[in-house]
Amino acid sequence: MTPAVLSLIALLAAIVLSCTSRINVGLLAIAFAWLIGTGSAGWRADQVMAGFPASLFLTLAGVTLLFGLAEVNGTLEQVARRVIRWSGGHRRVVPIVFFVAAGLLSSIGPGAVSAVALLIPLAMAIGSQTGVPRVLTALMVANGANAGNLSPISAVGIIANSRMAEAGLGEHEFRVWFANFAAHVLVAAVAWLMFRQVEASTPAGTLPPAPIDTALSRPQHLTTVVIAAWIVGVVGFDLNVGLAAFGAASVLIVAGAGDEAAAIRRIPWGVILMVTGVTVLIGVLEKTGGLDLFTQLLAAIATPATVNGTIAFVAGLISSWSSTSGVVLPALLPTVPALVEQLGGGNALGIALSINVGASMVDVSPLSTVGALCVATVTDPAASRLLFRQLLVWGLSMTIVGAILCQMLINFLAT
Repeated sequence: MTPAVLSLIALLAAIVLSCTSRINVGLLAIAFAWLIGTGSAGWRADQVMAGFPASLFLTLAGVTLLFGLAEVNGTLEQVARRVIRWSGGHRRVVPIVFFVAAGLLSSIGPGAVSAVALLIPLAMAIGSQTGVPRVLTALMVANGANAGNLSPISAVGIIANSRMAEAGLGEHEFRVWFANFAAHVLVAAVAWLMFRQVEASTPAGTLPPAPIDTALSRPQHLTTVVIAAWIVGVVGFDLNVGLAAFGAASVLIVAGAGDEAAAIRRIPWGVILMVTGVTVLIGVLEKTGGLDLFTQLLAAIATPATVNGTIAFVAGLISSWSSTSGVVLPALLPTVPALVEQLGGGNALGIALSINVGASMVDVSPLSTVGALCVATVTDPAASRLLFRQLLVWGLSMTIVGAILCQMLINFLAT
């Protein structure tokens, strides 16, 4: 069996295991890469290790460290409470505020998982007291967080943009963010309209604005200023996202504005290992020719006219059971140029955007971390089971909805 075939089998095995087990496939991916590279391809070990994405590792570690500090010292919670307080507890406005607050938090760096973890307990409490259905609260928080998840300074956005740049599709950060944002705004609006009839049948309620401290503490003030300066530096002065994040985090640590040890514990090392490990395997896949075989398989089920919807469906289906940032984006985005060549046509940027959108839209499923966090906040067993089923149906339906949206609209954003 050739190294190309072995590397493709290894990738497919990693995808299957990521869907069916709790094993961190980054560990297996590195082991597969080593065995195939040194055993079948006859490379030296350092040739395999050359595929480790050091830049991506530093970027993810730096960004998550910075926002780990902001979480530890309570800055992110204060921001979340203030944003939600703007709703005044009015039932029709509350879900929209949930969406905006989650999108804002996710966009500025922490990503969807952290944004949902911070917001969903407070959102569920406010929603229950104002008569907002639990499923609508969950959908608005989850979709809001996913809407901001591909911003250029969020961890998942960094992964998507870096993988696209390596595939020759760099300098499209705004389109990457906007395509994903617009898709989630649309489905969130549909959810809001669908559940208005349910709300109309329940007694109206209002919730007094959540009590908040009258002023931010000194560490929280400093954290806000430092993060704002970091964003300005990255967006306005083209500073390296990861290295600048380490610099900003160092300022906070030296100033005593956050618990360094607690922040380091909050860095998602498992996710980072998954992303970088799969990237090492994909490097072997590319060098051995396995990536060409993978694109041939994709090309066999699509045409230039249907590829956007097809790839969005495939990405969504895999992401329903697997990790969007750790498996789906690193595995599929590098295939785009070869896929266009195999098909004999197609918009490469449109295909890449379809992968991003298709994979992200299903992340409200309770099989994903975002959806699971929403279910975990409901303590009543019967209500928890109901919410699980509702989010599962919604999340799986997004594989079809995402495919249709990408097939119909994505090329407008890619031209």
